[in-house]
Amino acid sequence: MEEKLNKILTKIEEADSVLIGASNGLSISEGIHIFAENADFLENFGDFRKKYGFRSIIQGCFYPFPTEEEKWAFFSRMYNYFLYNEEASPVMKNLYELVKDKNFFVVTSNIDDHFRQAGFPRDRLFEIEGNCRNLQCTIGCHDQIYPGDEILSEMAEKQENGKVPADRIPTCPECGGPMQVHLEVDRNFLKGEAWQKSLQAYQDFIGSAHGKKIVLLELGVGARNQLIKAPLMNLTHQEEHATYITFNRGSELYIPEAIATKSIGVDGNLAEVLQQLAQEK
Repeated sequence: MEEKLNKILTKIEEADSVLIGASNGLSISEGIHIFAENADFLENFGDFRKKYGFRSIIQGCFYPFPTEEEKWAFFSRMYNYFLYNEEASPVMKNLYELVKDKNFFVVTSNIDDHFRQAGFPRDRLFEIEGNCRNLQCTIGCHDQIYPGDEILSEMAEKQENGKVPADRIPTCPECGGPMQVHLEVDRNFLKGEAWQKSLQAYQDFIGSAHGKKIVLLELGVGARNQLIKAPLMNLTHQEEHATYITFNRGSELYIPEAIATKSIGVDGNLAEVLQQLAQEK
């Protein structure tokens, strides 16, 4: 393992650019598992589990709550759960330490906004499915995405019996209609100007890396993931000087034969590996 980690550090150091692709496995390494009915879920969302029957945070995100008061109770509590600690986790601090001096970009399906919390600049980040702290008009009457920290934290604090007071529920400042968290949980997800700008920055980064040494640093992305993993593997195949570095556990660690000679796979505890890499950098 020591030899493999040294090789990873060398590849990152020699790279002209580093593209980070991250999904649920990275969040799990921080202690957040949105797909699990674990002790943490029951402690923080047990009343929702009892009342509505859903068994994980991700199921709650897609649940058709009967009222706005109940919907916002869940989403404000989820916001509070993800971002209650204002300081970034050791996992995210180590990741930032590993790449902060490089020309990097991040593409992620994680919705907890922990990259920005750790210091990753907004203009180097494409959150494909949105994040838990921004709001949008549900009917999409206009393109604006709104910061929701103040509203969400207040709703999390004021809720009682699984509901928030009706007078705390946000309405669209343009049309007066309902709002929702800017997450891709339904067809209302707004892929407006801000989202398109991030997508373009992602594409521009890839374009600028063409023909140069690029490291594709993949963190906790499932073996069958088509949103992040497939594009990163395709890019590795297309770029002569690319190195594909993937971190995962067991059967989720997948490297196709076509890019095996340009790849490094690490099967292990992601939090521990990132800490070791950051320390040895």
